[in-house]
Amino acid sequence: MTDQQPLRIKTISEFHEFMQMPKPEHPLVSVARFEDIKRQCTAPFSRIMDFYSIAIKRNFNVKMKYGQQAYDFNEGIMFCMSPGQVLRVEMDHTQERKPTGWNLLIHPDFLWNTPLAKTIKKYAYFDYSVNEALFLSSKEEELLISIMQRIDEECRANLDHFSQDVIIAQIELLLTYTDRFYHRQFITRKISNHQVLDRLEQILAEYFKSDNLSKYGLPTVAYIAEKLNISPNYLSGLLKALTGQSTQQHIHDKLIQQAKEKLSTTALSVSEIAYELGFEHPQSFSKLFKTKTNLSPVEFRQSFN
Repeated sequence: MTDQQPLRIKTISEFHEFMQMPKPEHPLVSVARFEDIKRQCTAPFSRIMDFYSIAIKRNFNVKMKYGQQAYDFNEGIMFCMSPGQVLRVEMDHTQERKPTGWNLLIHPDFLWNTPLAKTIKKYAYFDYSVNEALFLSSKEEELLISIMQRIDEECRANLDHFSQDVIIAQIELLLTYTDRFYHRQFITRKISNHQVLDRLEQILAEYFKSDNLSKYGLPTVAYIAEKLNISPNYLSGLLKALTGQSTQQHIHDKLIQQAKEKLSTTALSVSEIAYELGFEHPQSFSKLFKTKTNLSPVEFRQSFN
């Protein structure tokens, strides 16, 4: 693994294995304790996780760069990331303190077919352009940790028909409290300069919300580069260095998110969804979906029944 090529962690189980922690009790939701991390990182590296992370950290001898902002975790803070974002980690070996804290990991697949799948995207603290670390009071920290502990207890219990609903309700409560605390801390936010990654996300979001997909198909690399006022080669090189993915792979990931949402929240046939997403032939859509998820669109939809 080179410094230019970020490590991509696709599943929560992979994260536990990479950190040399016990296996998660639930494959799509985990509450991990930093005290359980056995892995010792000696060199700086960047990583991308394909799931949400909400962490409360103390005594961390690390420096991290997220988007264009650097964070020093010498103090206890809360830090949130959404899937696909790049985090650079650099250990501070002059400090010999044992890290403590809690990390709630939520794979997007756990949220499909629930209202939270859409509402989680409204929380600004997951966004590259406005994310800031949240400094918690002792009372606030205790409250949020208690919710994480309840989620952990539910994941460890015998799963039944109510398990997902209970966990979702606790996640929603945690997000609402976090939103309150962020607004308390940052009454007015300083919006950072537009970065290429942030602008790219905006362009794709606008494109997918419009009817451009059904009219013109997937946006081309040339189209995205023109919107960003940079060359296609520069864009591809930049994304490869930052995320380990090409521009085309990044576009496909966003497409699969749209497909999952339609498969889990609508009664449209696979062919209808394929046409809405700009595919002339449904077979091409099904092939791409299976390549990205290891499931056919029908198998993915059936997993919610």
